[in-house]
Amino acid sequence: MIIDVHTHVNNYEQDRQRSTRECIDALEEAMARNGVDYALTLTSYKVDEHRPCVREVVEAVRDRPRIGVIAGISYLNYRERDLREVADYLREGLVKGLKLYPGYEPFYPYDSRCRVIYDLAMEFDVPVMIHAGDTYTPRAKVRYAHPLNVDDVAVDNPALKLVICHLGNPWIRDCMEVVYKNSNVYADVSGLVLGHFEDRFEQYMLGQIREMILYAGEPRYLLYGTDWPISSMETYLKFMNGLGLTDEALEHIMWKNAARLFRIDGASPGEDPPEPSGTKRNLWKI
Repeated sequence: MIIDVHTHVNNYEQDRQRSTRECIDALEEAMARNGVDYALTLTSYKVDEHRPCVREVVEAVRDRPRIGVIAGISYLNYRERDLREVADYLREGLVKGLKLYPGYEPFYPYDSRCRVIYDLAMEFDVPVMIHAGDTYTPRAKVRYAHPLNVDDVAVDNPALKLVICHLGNPWIRDCMEVVYKNSNVYADVSGLVLGHFEDRFEQYMLGQIREMILYAGEPRYLLYGTDWPISSMETYLKFMNGLGLTDEALEHIMWKNAARLFRIDGASPGEDPPEPSGTKRNLWKI
């Protein structure tokens, strides 16, 4: 089974305007080609003709049981009524988590304005995904997107489940430490490349992720995600197979961790909660 926790249905080809439903059709086609059983699609921190709002995406996937929604929230522009709407979707199970975009917006994730967002996530027991690391646009300010900033949030909110997106790349070692130290923090492997991996960069990133698993213990905190359509699903599946993990470890990363964390119906492995971070046990083949 494969669960992709990080996809988008935004229009990144701005010279070709596609409807939200057309983008979702393209996502389902990519899933079918690559044997992906379930995908979470993340809405943006802003809404315009290229980036649909949470409501539009939720309505568009109501009849698509293999796609779930993560609600992107704008730190700069969220209003009380926006959070009320998201709360209603969380209550109905139509939204599986929340997403913040530090770096794309100039704020640190431990800012007090985020408090209400974290409280909302804890009330409904859903994760908050936090952008970390490099950004798609050079206009973003990456000092706000350092993965070490997530440590403050994790320590101050031990009941809050957090996902560091993109392994905080290029600060992967710092991401390792935050994950190792905090049992409520996960990381996804999405968005490490635009399009397809080139051989040399692929080998470098494989080494980085192997080192992260060695440092942080069992890979029960890592989540498979691609950042589709920015990154290719095909190249990501090849990349994951190149890690040389045992079947048990690969299963956890490819779907079991996500099924448990996001409470995806019909996919739960029915296992015990993740072991505390710091448990050192190699599960990949050397």
